[in-house]
Amino acid sequence: MLFLKEISYQPQTSETKIIDNLNVKVHENEIILICGDSGSGKTTLIEIIAGLINPQKGKICWKNKILSTRQRRWLTGIVFQFPERYFIGTTIGNELKIGHKFLREKNIEIVLNKVGLKNVNLTQPPEQLSGGQQRRLAVAVQLLRNPSILLLDEPTAGLDFSMRNDVKNLILDLKNQNTIIIVTHEPSLFEGIPSRMLILKKGKIYESKS
Repeated sequence: MLFLKEISYQPQTSETKIIDNLNVKVHENEIILICGDSGSGKTTLIEIIAGLINPQKGKICWKNKILSTRQRRWLTGIVFQFPERYFIGTTIGNELKIGHKFLREKNIEIVLNKVGLKNVNLTQPPEQLSGGQQRRLAVAVQLLRNPSILLLDEPTAGLDFSMRNDVKNLILDLKNQNTIIIVTHEPSLFEGIPSRMLILKKGKIYESKS
């Protein structure tokens, strides 16, 4: 279980805390939707979980062990909003291998099959993929790191209806394999996915009653 205990965070540029004494528990292999208005701190929260930001107060535990920043980075895989903007590989194959000293072709094949890119041409540039396929590639890049927790920041942003369904189906394919935390301001897009919805408001998190 992932446990965020009494987490607080206030950026230097802000007069108030974005995250204020926040507590939340996420069970293994659970899918969580974190919803809230723009500027409510949703992205900041998953960046804290991912070890990209350190809170001024509180602790983050996994399986009852307190995690350091470095341990959080190894534990999680984060896919940012519009991840295609961050591709740096000249080919899909290169993109998948970034950060790995050695990567078995079989491992690449398994992950691509898992995200629905089984027959993709590894020699083509990532930019030639459709929007939905680019999101799948971004997830594949993270899955190759073998994270326990997958963090998705607005994974349907900027996609048309069919491509949104593409991402939704990918999440359904990954359920029961990873703990998945999804940040979204459009929770209705994820109807049909067995999940628990949390609302982030004024630095606090609340269980949705709907």
